[in-house]
Amino acid sequence: MDNVNNPQSNNPINTNTGSNFGGPKNLPNAIAVLVLGICSIFPGCFCYGIVGIICGIIALVLAKKDLALYAANPGNYIEGSYKNLKAGRVCAIIGICLSALYIVFIIVYVLILGAAFSMMPWGNMH
Repeated sequence: MDNVNNPQSNNPINTNTGSNFGGPKNLPNAIAVLVLGICSIFPGCFCYGIVGIICGIIALVLAKKDLALYAANPGNYIEGSYKNLKAGRVCAIIGICLSALYIVFIIVYVLILGAAFSMMPWGNMH
């Protein structure tokens, strides 16, 4: 029971979520990158791809900053936080790719539809 109040113990109760007691802490934007990466895939692709691209780009920018922090001193940060950051970055890349494909699909669809309507005999429909 002595390890419960010791912030540097290996007790699973001590999660040390960002408070600086001398031990490792979470990366500042790891959860935000993960949430934005997931939002770039699921809801992002259904809003004509624009939301997915925006969320994905923001996630990649935040991930780049946190990767630089982690690369400078990996001992200061929790490994799980780094894994969340990597997963969010992968989700953001996938979300950007899917959203870009969806936008290209919409553009091609509109072009084909426009070409089909331009070939219709509109003058003979009297």
